[in-house]
Amino acid sequence: MTDEQGALLRRLRKRARLTQEQLAERSTVSVRTIRRLETGRSTDHRLRTLHLLADALEVGTEERRQLTDTLDRAPEDPAVGPPEPAPSVPASESPEPAPVAPPDAPASELPEPAPIAPAPDPPESAAAAPVVQPATPSAGVLADAAASLAREVRRRWQREEGHRRVHDPFPLPVRWQPAPAGLMDRPENIQRLQPGDTPRALRLSGDLRSVVAAYRGIASGRLVILGRAGSGKSVLAIKFALDLLAAPTAPVPVPVPVIFSIGSWDPTTTTLRDFLAGLLLRDHPHLARRVPGGSTLAAALVDADLILPVLDGFDEIAEALRAAALETLNATSCPLVLTSRRDEYARAVRAAHAPLVWAAGIELTDLGVEDLAAYLPRTDRLVARGGEGDGTGVWDAVLERLRARDTEATTRLAEVLRTPLMVILARTMYSEAPGREPEELLDTARFPTAGHLEEHLLAGFVPAVYRRRALERTDGARGQRYRDPDQALRWLGYLAHSLSQGTHDQRDLAWWRIGQNLRTATRVLLTVLVSTVCMAAATLLVQGVAAASGHGEPIGWGASVSYALLVGVCSGTAFGITYAALTVVGRTAAVPSRVRLRLSAAGRRTGRRPVRTFLTRFGFMLLGGSVLGVGYSWSVALMSVLEIDYALSRTELMTIVLINTLLYGLIIGLTAGLVFGTLAVFESPMDITAAATPIRLLSVNRTAAGRQLLVLVPALGLGVVLCGYAVVFLFQGLLGTLLWPLRGAVLLGATGGLGGAAAYVLVFTAWGQWLTVSRVWLPMTRRLPWDTVAFLEDAYQRGVLRQAGAVYQFRHIRLQRHLARTYRE
Repeated sequence: MTDEQGALLRRLRKRARLTQEQLAERSTVSVRTIRRLETGRSTDHRLRTLHLLADALEVGTEERRQLTDTLDRAPEDPAVGPPEPAPSVPASESPEPAPVAPPDAPASELPEPAPIAPAPDPPESAAAAPVVQPATPSAGVLADAAASLAREVRRRWQREEGHRRVHDPFPLPVRWQPAPAGLMDRPENIQRLQPGDTPRALRLSGDLRSVVAAYRGIASGRLVILGRAGSGKSVLAIKFALDLLAAPTAPVPVPVPVIFSIGSWDPTTTTLRDFLAGLLLRDHPHLARRVPGGSTLAAALVDADLILPVLDGFDEIAEALRAAALETLNATSCPLVLTSRRDEYARAVRAAHAPLVWAAGIELTDLGVEDLAAYLPRTDRLVARGGEGDGTGVWDAVLERLRARDTEATTRLAEVLRTPLMVILARTMYSEAPGREPEELLDTARFPTAGHLEEHLLAGFVPAVYRRRALERTDGARGQRYRDPDQALRWLGYLAHSLSQGTHDQRDLAWWRIGQNLRTATRVLLTVLVSTVCMAAATLLVQGVAAASGHGEPIGWGASVSYALLVGVCSGTAFGITYAALTVVGRTAAVPSRVRLRLSAAGRRTGRRPVRTFLTRFGFMLLGGSVLGVGYSWSVALMSVLEIDYALSRTELMTIVLINTLLYGLIIGLTAGLVFGTLAVFESPMDITAAATPIRLLSVNRTAAGRQLLVLVPALGLGVVLCGYAVVFLFQGLLGTLLWPLRGAVLLGATGGLGGAAAYVLVFTAWGQWLTVSRVWLPMTRRLPWDTVAFLEDAYQRGVLRQAGAVYQFRHIRLQRHLARTYRE
């Protein structure tokens, strides 16, 4: 198919009498891409690229369809979806306009797909031959996924907008003007014009209500939103996404606007495509379903340009990586929206020697005194304060002086209150907390600079929202109770501090990563302790049940406890070694499960490769189980040495130890590999009801871990018995006379099933690490409360945290940094 496509493109280019370099200049597609297309070596291109080439070659309707139809039928490319419209060209400027629609055209105006010629009837001998379907996801599958994603994104941000009280009492005015010319591309490039065409004036001034209309006037679909810290960039991004999703242009907006926080992106190690697909999988687990071609549904949506990335927080990327991030974005042509603080973006532009290509730019303006006078008095609810005086509001005196601007103090306060963030902090401290007067903000002795004022507002926010108050009816949810402000400040400070560990500040407060900032030695020690307790408890339980039922030899409590401790310590050490080895290669950071076990999964999960899935999981678990088997063999050897009536020569003892090491390593390794590999075949993606909020994702993973434990215990126990017989049969005679009595095998299987499954779930799953670290270890060391889940949800309800899909974030990066600095001090 790629050969057919290359031949067609080469014929069209020669007919137009263009060289590859001339075609590249006309279409803005690189010469390297054109050369790879014509030679059939490019299998990772998009419909947008073909439409740009078709526009430059001025091909007709049928030839355009032939050019893109080869991509639709190519089995190598997973990104098949509705043809994406190319930028429109005025009729007066194009002698043969292509039948394309503008980006905001309704579905009824889109060009019809290319007709597929009927295939000739097969001969009778081939009537029963199987029909080979192309390994690409159908347009219907992607359309359904995009529709469900659009509904979920809209519900999520509507809920978050309401939680942030954006409309209480009305949205603060967020206005914008054109960004400096040096921070955006040339107008001709933004409007995707041909050489010689005159660019029209872009409407790059407006407010919250007109951001979608302004975006639709940008032919390239690329926009940069700049502003100072706290100026409302994230609020504008939310408003943009919601207005675009609510637009009546089509039943399902395509592409779907999805807001991504990109502060954690490292463009030197992760491509933009993989980063976006990973965040989609984190926040929407049902997109983990495999499609024909092997990729996930999330990756297929990104590849098919059905996602409009709204990249929030470019300035939060590590400073050393911003230039590389901008260069990576400049290597793409997909529409996107990018938000950043102006100074950080300007430095990245200078370092990369170019702004975001094809992108228009807007800059948010400051709030004025009249904006404050319209907003702040309406946040002071006199009835709620119980006042019956002359109706004078708490802000009246301050606003009067701000209008006059007669002192240095008023000028400084007006400068501080020019961003929505500081206005919200001031509202929380003075409009909603009785007994405080905002006149203190004009005290030059306490606040000699604007920085002191901002630090005062940041420092007073947490105590204000955690003040003691009577619970309102809406506060009856779980976790809504009084908490000591000093304790809350310390716990929030630890969380903020943990996010600051590393090369730069992280924004995403993920429950499954809270314990990852502990020292490696601490995490390995916790692994050993947890595994030791699990294996020792399982050994004691199995021995006790066996002795009570008459199927075991009574050896006394002292010997039983000694044996259990030996098994626990040796097995725990093996788990610790495994964990330490995985830490070296960076594979210990468990992520929430995106799958569930379904017996019917094999028949309903398209695009799966069960053999490859089985072998991959089998290999990993074979190694881990073998280490555990070695640890168990040494515990048996040590117990043999400690027995009084057990006398063997050193040579005989070492021979037995070496044989047991080999056999137990094989038995437990094979058992783990077979059990986990088989379970991997029956994994199925979670349904859309598991679309992640932090609490819901935690609940789903707790349930998944419990079900996994219930399945693993009998599976591992039975596997030890059967694999033991197989290994003993295989090596019988080669290593001497081997014994595998049924009673001993059953006891070992029960111990391994109970202890091994429990240790695995608690050590190597996201929920297990959350339980052992965030619910036990960190509360024991007084860095978090015992009811961590309730505390996080309570902080979210109070407005200190916000939700961004499956993770929490602090209300603003400045608040996060202030809390982290306070904790360290």
